[in-house]
Amino acid sequence: MDLATFFNQYGLILLLGALLVFMFWSSRRRMQKQKLEQEQKARQTVPGAKVLLQGGLYGTIVAFDPDNLDEPALVEIAPGVQIEVHSQAILRVVSPTDDDVVLDDAVAEPEAELPAAAPEATETDTEPGSKPQA
Repeated sequence: MDLATFFNQYGLILLLGALLVFMFWSSRRRMQKQKLEQEQKARQTVPGAKVLLQGGLYGTIVAFDPDNLDEPALVEIAPGVQIEVHSQAILRVVSPTDDDVVLDDAVAEPEAELPAAAPEATETDTEPGSKPQA
């Protein structure tokens, strides 16, 4: 049996086997990455951390127990307004950026003067409704 006949008879089986091995390896790798991300999120989720909730709300963690995920986390969304959320509703921990500081400064500055309005078009020798000539 030569190599060509071997691949002709068993090539498809070998290809499917290689594909299954790749899919298994890829899924295990993805699961390991997700586990690392969850552990990192659990380490960062401490009282005082600013978080983004799945509903799009931003808030600050008041109380959170990473060991007991069935217990709701207490999140302050406004001064004096605290809500209980499921621990899985915390999408990610938000770190402050330099853009936030720039936006806060821009809001505090007085409004700049608006640019002058464009001068009205002067009359040309075209009739109303016709296109101006270049």
